[in-house]
Amino acid sequence: MDNVSRRDTEIAIQSAVVESGAGQVIDLFGMLSSRVAPLPRSLRVVLENLVVQARNGAKVNRQIEAVVNWHAGSDEITVPLAVSRVMLPDSSGLPALMDLAAARDVLVERGEDPGVIEPAVPVTLVVDHSLIVDVAGHPNARNYNIEEEYRRNSERYAFFKWAEQAFDKLKVVPPGSGIIHQVHLERIASVVTPTNVQGDPVLTTEFVLGCDSHTSMAGGLGMLAWGVGGIDGEAAALGLPYEVRIPRVVGVKLTGALRSETTTTDLVLTITEQLREVGVVGAFVEFCGEGADSLTVPDRATIANMAPEYGATCAFFPIDAQTIDYLTATGRNEEHVAMVETYSRATGLWYTPGDPQPEFSEVVEVDLSRIVPSVAGPKRPQDRVPLDRIASAFREALTASVGPHGFGIDPSSQDATAEVSIDGEVAQLHHGSLTIAAITSCTNTSNPSVMLAAGLLARNAVARGLRPPVHVKTSMAPGSRLVEDYLADAGLMAPLEALGFHVVGIGCTTCSGKSGPLAPGVSEAIAENDLVCAAILSGNRNFEGRIHKSVRAAYLASPPLVVAFALTGRIDVDFANEPVGTGADGKPVMLAEIWPDRSEIAALEGDSQRPENFRKSYATLFDGSESWDRLEIPSGPVFEWDEASTYIKRPPFVDLAAADIPNRIENARALVMAKDSLTTDFITPSGEILPESQAGQYLIETGVEPKNFNAVTQRRGNHEFMARVTFANQRMKNALAGGTEGGFTKLSPEGDLITIYDAAETLRREGAPAIVLAGKDYGMGSSRDWAAKGPKLLGVVAVLAESFERIHRANLIGMGIVPLVFSSGATLQTLGLSGFETFCFDGLDAAIGGGAPVSVTAEGADGSAVRFEASVDVTSAHERDLLRAGGVFSAIMRTSGRDAKDTDPGR
Repeated sequence: MDNVSRRDTEIAIQSAVVESGAGQVIDLFGMLSSRVAPLPRSLRVVLENLVVQARNGAKVNRQIEAVVNWHAGSDEITVPLAVSRVMLPDSSGLPALMDLAAARDVLVERGEDPGVIEPAVPVTLVVDHSLIVDVAGHPNARNYNIEEEYRRNSERYAFFKWAEQAFDKLKVVPPGSGIIHQVHLERIASVVTPTNVQGDPVLTTEFVLGCDSHTSMAGGLGMLAWGVGGIDGEAAALGLPYEVRIPRVVGVKLTGALRSETTTTDLVLTITEQLREVGVVGAFVEFCGEGADSLTVPDRATIANMAPEYGATCAFFPIDAQTIDYLTATGRNEEHVAMVETYSRATGLWYTPGDPQPEFSEVVEVDLSRIVPSVAGPKRPQDRVPLDRIASAFREALTASVGPHGFGIDPSSQDATAEVSIDGEVAQLHHGSLTIAAITSCTNTSNPSVMLAAGLLARNAVARGLRPPVHVKTSMAPGSRLVEDYLADAGLMAPLEALGFHVVGIGCTTCSGKSGPLAPGVSEAIAENDLVCAAILSGNRNFEGRIHKSVRAAYLASPPLVVAFALTGRIDVDFANEPVGTGADGKPVMLAEIWPDRSEIAALEGDSQRPENFRKSYATLFDGSESWDRLEIPSGPVFEWDEASTYIKRPPFVDLAAADIPNRIENARALVMAKDSLTTDFITPSGEILPESQAGQYLIETGVEPKNFNAVTQRRGNHEFMARVTFANQRMKNALAGGTEGGFTKLSPEGDLITIYDAAETLRREGAPAIVLAGKDYGMGSSRDWAAKGPKLLGVVAVLAESFERIHRANLIGMGIVPLVFSSGATLQTLGLSGFETFCFDGLDAAIGGGAPVSVTAEGADGSAVRFEASVDVTSAHERDLLRAGGVFSAIMRTSGRDAKDTDPGR
């Protein structure tokens, strides 16, 4: 391939805009005419975005050359991208909007115009993370849960309504309308949008950032979208630069076709496992091959949704006939759909089966015909277990050493049991008893094939007289209102409800840890007998301690398998040789006998996806219920903070924004020393608030009764609470705590066991900066900004790890916390560090500014010292500037005096 020169780039940029049948477009054909091997289509979207910026005056020629000349062996590239839109769930949207409200306060205090703090791009907030499954398995479950939702969250919801009137470009989707990613996929995403280029509209592919890691789901539509933390999200919304590192573009070549007994969920769990093994953290992943051609957009979106679970920045399927069919079926405007096709054909983004395979950094092949029914667990989404091995795998995990694959149960107690009386029936619990079976999450409820399969399996089970045992809490929380409609039209809601899968509301529920209480007496029996009981859910996250405080094993599965496991009442079942249950006729019923036929699923799916159904369902997307309309809100551009509130407190981060990173950090002490894969769920939990926890005690001291605690996610507007919950997951494993689980630590080997919050306060009084020590993949999991904000409040100045997950690394930089990586393959173990040393980091100026190594000295109490080097994990000049200045809030306040058009990157 001939390299494109600087002069060639200048000429190409100047002649880049051409006419197409749909309007003006960027001439990607011309830009890439010198290439021999086709450029990945995901990078073509990046190139288009860069050319738009260049035409609007940005200095990005060097990045354009790097993308045009990209090849399989290319070095990592970092590019700035202009953002089309920002999507916010209420969970991370609340703290993000509160930060903006606090920034307006600072401007008022300076005597400046608060309206300067205003999004430069459209922002959509979807309230979907607040619904708790208080009641399930009952016809009135939904009404009760929604009433409780408003009772608990009315103060938060009133803040959202204030924000919508205060910020011109913010739109709020009220509770009960859908899960953010499904709403995005089915209605909000345009795929192609007019963009301002030197005053003229030019059609481009959308690039969307979302403050939820599964924003990548929209990659199933042929657009670029991925998750960032709320810190990056609010900065991007304000028009500050957003940069992404592209280390590799990995092609996933799908071949063959799924067998009748397998589902898209089985495929995505297999892809997650394989790509975690390959190692695609931070990479672009692009799908190709004849197997991909046959996948519908809901199938593709299910795969793209799980990109955070395999660690990729994004998962991209090109625009093709499937995209057009989906846009048509979901009721998009006919003219718009035609424009998307015309545009993508004119730019070279259209894919036709048989097109040459693009050049990739590497290609991973997945044969769909070899996919088998699977689940993933017991503690991580990448740990796939073939269904025919689940019984033996669980029993092995039961007595295996404590870790991602084991629970450490003494073999002598592996047959422990407990009896519980529930609704007049005696239930016997044992290791492996199923206590939660939830059809939940955007991942699978967005896919009609697996939802209809669940309904058909339920119909077949009810016909045979099967029912779940009483100790299983069953629930269904779809991602859009449309799901219940098409299930009801197909006659499948009634059998699902007969098995207890009533709709408990529309929202994330169990997948985000809002499972609600178990059946009466079950949690107590589990605790008293140290039982490892299980949950099965159709979600995307099953990290330890996330789903429910009493449930130590959690498995991801397709919706029909959720129903099947619910019927058995246990996770350790061999479906090939054991029955699902006993029918009304007294005979055993095998899973194969009630498994739905693929042809019936396909027929129902075709009938359910009608444009008029989508148009009707989404016509009232932004209209709230009577409860929403009744909320009283203040008006005006500046929020009136209530000092007595336990939900909404003015955040301190803008006020803390002035401190630059020093060249030398001395006398630092470790608060936490963690092994590999410490997730953001461990750093900042999302589920139930325990009364005995320090955070729970704080709420009680402020007058909140435990019945009004709500969940951790809903308390993210209270930084005092959040500081106390940081690193306080009940399953947190801090090596400094000597084996004690939870939010505890020691400051010396012989010291007392104290909470991490109290230890942080002690170090603060002593003037000792706090650090975190860790292994590989630190910060994997959710994109929550509080996993960086919480440590910031605890005084953490640096995290020293073997590697970081992409989103969390960016969040740390955004909060002015230095992400440090061991050099030369060193680890905590090879260096012999106990974690109780006193640390000194020297040379941060040169490390942040130019990539020089950081000199680290770890001195023990006996005066012995270990000296080694580390590097600062920054990827661009923008990140270096951001970190050097102390984080994004410094940047926001530095640019607050600019007119919005000065910070708008061209969209």
